[in-house]
Amino acid sequence: MSACGTRAVSVIAFIGSVFSPWYKWSGRRDPENHVCINVATYGPGGRFTMTDRGRAALRQSADTFEVGPSKLHWDGGRLVIDIDEISGPPVISRVRGRITVTPHAVTDVEMPLTADGAHIWRPFAPSADISVDLEADGWEWDGHGYFDANFGTRALEADFKFWTWGRYPRSDGAICFYDAIRRDGSELEAAIAFDGTGAARVVEAPPRTRFKRSLWQVKRETRADPGVVPRQVLGMLDAPFYSRSSVTTQVDGEVVTGVHEALDLDRFASPLIKPMLAVRVPRRAGWTFPS
Repeated sequence: MSACGTRAVSVIAFIGSVFSPWYKWSGRRDPENHVCINVATYGPGGRFTMTDRGRAALRQSADTFEVGPSKLHWDGGRLVIDIDEISGPPVISRVRGRITVTPHAVTDVEMPLTADGAHIWRPFAPSADISVDLEADGWEWDGHGYFDANFGTRALEADFKFWTWGRYPRSDGAICFYDAIRRDGSELEAAIAFDGTGAARVVEAPPRTRFKRSLWQVKRETRADPGVVPRQVLGMLDAPFYSRSSVTTQVDGEVVTGVHEALDLDRFASPLIKPMLAVRVPRRAGWTFPS
């Protein structure tokens, strides 16, 4: 998020692009043949890129993750993200530049999302500074952000019906909420607070509170003190099964604004969704790295 709250970026690096229809249609047997660095910018002139690439486009080392023309690279204590992608409809154009993420601290926390550990959440840096420098008017700014990861050995829709996630910076660190309804009827209700050093502790969450549905009518809820109704302050990604937005809520008396996500996996599992996604997620199997 930009310091002024009017712009934001998200970058997701995939091995096994879980939201790609091409990966689903392939049978999800070869994750390294479906890799992607998904970049989305939100605010004036916002664009969306998500190209499903083949194994020829994947190159990894101890400190670099590279997919075709874009890469993530650890440079000392900074994560440097170099982007060179083409956005999808409705605005088709080049998205190029650099995003630098500087964690305040890196945690050693992992949290299983299912009892058998088939899905793991790894919050590497719950608080970070970011610097955005993209080749577009108004897209040079500084702000705050986070860096996390999810790992899984089964499809999300195989184990979950619905989930919401939120990360909210606070005066003393950040707090994350993970709520999910699993396929077996059990529920995940997790609230993790991180201090400025990255130390984590499980805390009691305020009540789960509904707020206005997304444009695609995806149900949304997050945690809020009793009597407080969360509200969207910046719309980001709105899809038939998924919502990402900047949301203001109140936690333990403190008003906080962070990124919220809601994912309806019953909708995502529908075969009708996949052809719609293919319009936004092109497949580019071949790639040759410059020598």
